[in-house]
Amino acid sequence: MQLTRARPNVALYLAAILTGAMLLAGPILQPDGYHVFADGRAMSGLANAADVLSNLGFLLIGLYGLLHVRPSRPAHLMFFVAILMTAFGSSWYHLAPDDTRLIWDRLPIALACVSLLAASLHDACPARFAPLPTLAALCALGVASVFWWYATGNLGPYLLLQLAPLVLIPVLQWQSGAALAQRRALGIAIGLYVMAKLCELADGAILGAIHAISGHTLKHVFATLAALVLARMIARMR
Repeated sequence: MQLTRARPNVALYLAAILTGAMLLAGPILQPDGYHVFADGRAMSGLANAADVLSNLGFLLIGLYGLLHVRPSRPAHLMFFVAILMTAFGSSWYHLAPDDTRLIWDRLPIALACVSLLAASLHDACPARFAPLPTLAALCALGVASVFWWYATGNLGPYLLLQLAPLVLIPVLQWQSGAALAQRRALGIAIGLYVMAKLCELADGAILGAIHAISGHTLKHVFATLAALVLARMIARMR
């Protein structure tokens, strides 16, 4: 009985620990030269073609998800809207990378992350986290984190909202007794997203080794695959 009562609070304790760690770390600044990507090759007049065109997968998955999501699941609906927005925002950014265009790349990513978290919070504790208020509050935090970075240069809150779902959603799935297939799908998606972030860090090194494709383009590919796994998981929940 004591374990049952404690379980709903585990994710909240972890969220508090992550937030405290971010505050103790101090401001996290964007690296110099962030907008300089390894693969600047053009194609038929399209600048940075590989990094632009590799966003097509987000467009397809966003449309697929919107066709399969349940109308009664607003957080999942917002997730696929955010994936669709990522296709346009990231393409717009990579055409001519700078901080102003980067806003429209980071906003949908933040919204996608918090939407998944909102859905998991409701599944784990429906009495405590109503669908629409929870989604609205987390989306507001996601938007605020991006504009906080733009105004102050501090990436901390934005990075926290990317990290938190990777840590909290598996715990929330455990709390809600999610099916094994859902837990496995989430684990695969997390692994693919981690691969995407590693490829992003090794942008130039990967292009130097493979020549045909850069690390940042591969980041888009792995992130697309992660979104696809989640889209299939959500479609099966119907």
